Amino acid sequence: MKYYAILVAGGSGNRMQNAIAKQFLLLDGKPVLMHTLEAFHQCSLSPEILLVLNIHQHTYWEELCSTYKCAIPHQVIKGGEQRFHSVKNGLKAIKGKGIVAVHDAVRPLISSELISKSFEIAEEKGNCVVGITPTDSIRRLTGNQKSESLNRNEVALIQTPQTFNLDILRKSYEKPFRNEFTDDASVAEHSGFEINLIEGERVNIKITYPEDLEIASVFLKNRKSTP
Repeated sequence: MKYYAILVAGGSGNRMQNAIAKQFLLLDGKPVLMHTLEAFHQCSLSPEILLVLNIHQHTYWEELCSTYKCAIPHQVIKGGEQRFHSVKNGLKAIKGKGIVAVHDAVRPLISSELISKSFEIAEEKGNCVVGITPTDSIRRLTGNQKSESLNRNEVALIQTPQTFNLDILRKSYEKPFRNEFTDDASVAEHSGFEINLIEGERVNIKITYPEDLEIASVFLKNRKSTP
């Protein structure tokens, strides 16, 4: 079986209050995106890596790879208007059949073990999506400053990778874009596919705000100090 990974890196630095896109910010001395590349490169199933990046950032990424001596094999693909279109561009670059994991490039702490598990379950069941149970109380907003309590054991916070048989994901992405398509699971579900959910990792955080970078740095230090 052939394995692929589409790393989606279309984010900007807006919520980071930084002119540099968050995937390029330094974490433990190198860009966030390089940590993500390493995790997939270290996966025992050796997926072929496709990086989907805004066309205006391709040259800058090449310069970063040279500066930080990143030699991990990967193909750079032109990003789209929304995440949906970026993933679609990544899928177009893959020929033949196999299993593909789609991952947020700014989730640099994903473990290679979880990546492998996602591939294996998707190969068996058609897809695999990771998520965690929230520890905070959950309320649903009902409008007019009103809300109602939800049972947190009945909801999940969805992460990536979201991993699919290529035939399933290609068929799902034939649909036109809709605003409610926030991830690959929502696209596939809209096409009638049942989603297989497994437990994710609490350290698999998404770098979105400045404090996320600080938290990720602590997690990395703890990981390095663990025998």
